[in-house]
Amino acid sequence: MAEIIQEEKEGGKKKAKKHAPHIDMTPMVDLMCLLITFFMLTTAFAKAKVMEIVLPERIKDKPIDPPKISASRTVNIILGPDNKIYWYPGAVKAEDYNNLPPLQETDFSTTGIRQLLLERNRALFKKIDDFNNQVLTGKISGLSQDSVAGAIRQLKKDDDTGPIVLVKAYKKANYGNFVDILDEMNICGIARYTFVDIVWYEEKMVETAAGIASTVNAPAK
Repeated sequence: MAEIIQEEKEGGKKKAKKHAPHIDMTPMVDLMCLLITFFMLTTAFAKAKVMEIVLPERIKDKPIDPPKISASRTVNIILGPDNKIYWYPGAVKAEDYNNLPPLQETDFSTTGIRQLLLERNRALFKKIDDFNNQVLTGKISGLSQDSVAGAIRQLKKDDDTGPIVLVKAYKKANYGNFVDILDEMNICGIARYTFVDIVWYEEKMVETAAGIASTVNAPAK
């Protein structure tokens, strides 16, 4: 602490004599130790906020044919301009250019793309929700957090009724919508989804639905 030393002069009068202040740094040492301990503990227990993306396994041997995708389970989601989402079911081939299905427009609200995904993924979503409720209520006990996550992954792996979602992005879509659609996949418990390149006739479909002057033409044969 800062100190001021007083000296007594002749006549019994006291006069303060100024000295250079002295600051006791001992309490600061204790505070520094507490802060170091605090930051060490919070750093050790804080988990990094990352987005989990399951990538396909790397093929080490000769290439194999891609798996067949059922058209009845396929849902094509296209991220469009101005935060819009377009989707259509099934598969479209390039030779069907003159008979393309109309795109349906939706958004990122709870009654938009989420409702669509939940309706098509109702069976698997119910299994995951029931499993989580059994863990929370104690009907299933003794499982670690990693074991719970592994059990949910197995439920998704065994699913053969849920949708197969193909996510594509129009050239004027923004990165924020890419993150939003990933969140929707996790919220709805979609087991099978992937990101693929948009093809020229799908760009044409988006421009027609959004009322944008089209610059996309069919490639020359």
